[in-house]
Amino acid sequence: MAPHSSEAAAPWGGWLLAPVRLAYGVYAISLFLLLALCTLTATLLLPGVERRRGAARAMARTFLALAGMPLTVKSPEHLPEGQCVVVSNHASYLDGVVFTAALPPRFGFVIKREMAGVPLAGLLLRRLGSEFVERFNRQRGASDARRVLRNAVSGNSLVFFPEGTFTRTPGLLKFHTGAFLTAARARCPVIPAIVRGTRVALSPNGGLPRPGRIVVELLPAVTMSPESPDAAATTLRDGARGAILRQLGEPDLDPTYCADTGRPPDTARAKSDPVSSI
Repeated sequence: MAPHSSEAAAPWGGWLLAPVRLAYGVYAISLFLLLALCTLTATLLLPGVERRRGAARAMARTFLALAGMPLTVKSPEHLPEGQCVVVSNHASYLDGVVFTAALPPRFGFVIKREMAGVPLAGLLLRRLGSEFVERFNRQRGASDARRVLRNAVSGNSLVFFPEGTFTRTPGLLKFHTGAFLTAARARCPVIPAIVRGTRVALSPNGGLPRPGRIVVELLPAVTMSPESPDAAATTLRDGARGAILRQLGEPDLDPTYCADTGRPPDTARAKSDPVSSI
C-alpha cells in the first residue's frame, strides 16, 4: 500500500527543501520528455504494433526506475494468457505510463479523443494502436464505440479507465459501461485493477512530480453470466467496480447511489451510456 499523501508530502515540507523539490521536478519532467521523444522515434521506426508497444513498455519502466518511482505489480497471476479487458481506477495523468510499464505489450489503451489532437502525443498513441473515443459528440462517440468493439471481437486485449476522468480528491467515480459492453460482446473476462501512488507522484492538484512507490494490483477476473451482452455488461460493471471499491480504501463518489433503496453503492447505479466510456 502506498503512503497517504500527507505522509508522503511530509519529508518535502518546509522552505529548506523547496530547492530540492524544484530540482527533482525539473529532472523528472526532463527525463520524461527525453524518453517520450525516444519512444516516439522508436515507434516511427519499428514495424508492428506489438514491437512498438514493447519499446514503449521498456521506456516507461526506465522512466519510473530513474525517476525514483519504483513499480510493483501485485498478483500478476490474475492476468490470463488469453484475451481480456483490464479496468482500473484513475488517479493521475501518470496512470497510462504506469499501466504501459505494468502490462504486457499485447494490451492497447482506450483513450479520450482529445488526446489525439495533442502534438506528438497523439502521433505516439496512434503508433501504439490506441483507440480514441469521443466523449461529447454522441454520433461520433457511437462510431468510435463500434470500432472499439470490432477491435475487441477480433481478439485484442484492451485497457480502460472506466471513470473517464479523475478528481482532485481521492474516491471512485461512477463507471461508464463501454468497457464492460466491449468485454461482454467479445466474451472475454474483465480484470479489475487498482493503481496506488500515482496521485502522490503526480498530483491532480498540480505542482511538480514527486518520487514515491507505485503499486498496480490485479484482482481476480470477473466473468460474464449467460445473459444478453447488454445485461452481462451491467453485471460485469457492478462486479468489477465493487471489487475495486472494496480493495481501494477510498470513498464511493458515484452520484447515482440511491440511499433510499438500501442497496450497496456498487449496485445502485443508473444505466450509463456505453459510448461515453473511455
